[in-house]
Amino acid sequence: MRDFPHLGHGVGLRPPHYPRIVDGTARADWFEVISENFMIRGGRPLRILERARAAAPIVLHGVSMNLGGTDPLDPGHLDELAALARRFDPAWISEHLCWGAFGRHYAHDLLPLPYTEEALALVVERVRHVQERLGRRILVENVSSYVTYRHSTLPEWTFLGAVAVSADCGILLDVNNVYVSATNHGFSPDEYLAGLPLDRVGQVHLAGHTDAGTHLLDTHDHPVPAPVWSLYGEAVRRFGPVATLVEWDDRIPSWEELEAEAGRARILEAEVLRAVPKPA
Repeated sequence: MRDFPHLGHGVGLRPPHYPRIVDGTARADWFEVISENFMIRGGRPLRILERARAAAPIVLHGVSMNLGGTDPLDPGHLDELAALARRFDPAWISEHLCWGAFGRHYAHDLLPLPYTEEALALVVERVRHVQERLGRRILVENVSSYVTYRHSTLPEWTFLGAVAVSADCGILLDVNNVYVSATNHGFSPDEYLAGLPLDRVGQVHLAGHTDAGTHLLDTHDHPVPAPVWSLYGEAVRRFGPVATLVEWDDRIPSWEELEAEAGRARILEAEVLRAVPKPA
């Protein structure tokens, strides 16, 4: 999508690697940061973000907007996010397609939605409101899930694609979340990718997960596993080159290991694109 250019292969910036930002040795195509960690008046995090932004493009990624909730969207939250965006000029802003609060009581989790026409209309209205307030299109991310709703009438991928088209926003395709949810619920991850509109995927997330025996947990504390790499290759074949980011949020490795994961994504993308037949 025009609003979401291919920035290359980036990494999620987390506190253990802040010293590498300060000394200038943390090099990446781009950085993604958690928006809420920087929606503050001052202090070291903002100074770190200034250094990161001077070195490479940044993207703001939100975790608490409650896009799929029924509480009114928090105007203070949107004001702070808009101010942060004005200050740091991110390449784009993203948020999770989920709910996580009710009656202003926060679950501190990313909870899946019932995939119904009613929920679709609600989310589309809320995404449009956010985009109008921010003055830009956003990306919405699919979350991993461990339960489904009896009332759902649409496949998740149909719901996600309909949100993107109806709200005129982009999709942050979390390939690991697709694989985790597909394994947990017994659907085809390839069918998920095939069900998304080709022109709406503006970013990809890659991450690791934990096998709990009866289900997979989206833990972001392992290297990207082989099945997720394979699914990423399918995503590249379908959607072409898309800005891709490695998330690693727990048991965070050295900067060199994180950088190597981003490099592996870069190599795989290039290999897949070379193998795609060129139009006659």
